[in-house]
Amino acid sequence: MALRVRRVVTGHDPTGRAIVKIDEVSSNVFTGRPGATACNVWTTEGFPVNNDGQADEGLRKAGTTLKSGTIFRIIEFAPGLAARNHRTDSIDYIVVISGEIDMELDDSLVHLRAGDVMVQRGTIHNWVNRGTDPCLLAVVLIDAKSVEAGGKVLPAVG
Repeated sequence: MALRVRRVVTGHDPTGRAIVKIDEVSSNVFTGRPGATACNVWTTEGFPVNNDGQADEGLRKAGTTLKSGTIFRIIEFAPGLAARNHRTDSIDYIVVISGEIDMELDDSLVHLRAGDVMVQRGTIHNWVNRGTDPCLLAVVLIDAKSVEAGGKVLPAVG
């Protein structure tokens, strides 16, 4: 199944009236690893966010985080996707839109279904789709400091 994300982005006309600036099926779809397809819906840099710009910030190239910024991303995980154990320097707000997926930690596994939400706080993890249907996640990644535990820094990895 090809990832299809309709983006509707608002803004203002020169007189300050609220308008729709973008209403499209995004062509900004990419694959980070076999079985994982994503679309950056929008990105920001800096806090507080500046809503005055005219650029399409969904087109900005971004990895798993943006320094002092955010990424709003839709990710589709195919059944049997390639493993990728990783940790990001971010706090991630995740909503399962459709399907099911397992999130593996060092010593546990959590099974998530459509409608479930998760807050990922810089932990090392892996997403595994053991089902027969794709799993669709909406993810907001917000830049964060590296986690410190037991007196040592646990930096981004993977």
